[in-house]
Amino acid sequence: MACQEVLKAVFPFLDGVDLASCMLVCKQWRDTARDDYFWKCVCSKRWPSIKKRSNPPTTSYYKLYQTFYKRQHRKTLPPPRLSFDDLEFFVDIWTEEELIFSEVVPGPVLQTGIKIPPPGISDMLRHHLESPEYKMTFPVEPRFTVPSCQTVSVSVLVMRKDTNMVACIINKSMFDYIDRTSYRALAFDYLEFSPGYPFIAGIRSWISLLFMEDGNEGAIDVFGIEMDFCDAANCKEEVLWLIDMLDWK
Repeated sequence: MACQEVLKAVFPFLDGVDLASCMLVCKQWRDTARDDYFWKCVCSKRWPSIKKRSNPPTTSYYKLYQTFYKRQHRKTLPPPRLSFDDLEFFVDIWTEEELIFSEVVPGPVLQTGIKIPPPGISDMLRHHLESPEYKMTFPVEPRFTVPSCQTVSVSVLVMRKDTNMVACIINKSMFDYIDRTSYRALAFDYLEFSPGYPFIAGIRSWISLLFMEDGNEGAIDVFGIEMDFCDAANCKEEVLWLIDMLDWK
């Protein structure tokens, strides 16, 4: 049997990656493997409904496979239109109806984070704060203590200093989960986006109280606060684009 006949008998059983590799062997193999019949066989295995059409949905089955055989890599974001220098965050925390923390946090402070964790914190929390993953934290000064029996809620607004417009990040949400293994109390709310982005929804903003045990019947000693948008943003640029898309008033 001639070499080309052998190739034509074998190629229909190959998957796309192997068939593409065969095209690199030599000119004869490349010319043979370019036959769109073989790529129709590949596409029919991956997308069986393709066989119900007499013609490929694109210019060729080879082109179809080239376009969709693997997930597209995430495109690089353009530079954000905002910077942390443009932002101020208004953080207010209550126990029951008593205000226990109220601060305006400049964007650069939130970006800089807690560089030196305080002595006495757990190893797990220290590892979290010192890990390279992107996070937004700031120290609480003076620190405050929350009794375990009290309900705690939080509100966070963000202001653009260039326009004096304000958006809501968290609206009186409760810290309804206290993780005593990671020493964080967590609250969240769903972000409200500008009407110009009607298909973006369901993204949460999280805020955590970073604490140490107070030693007084389960009370927590809060030394820092962390915010994140881990549902959708895991780096500085993504966070700034997400904030830019909020419903500014």
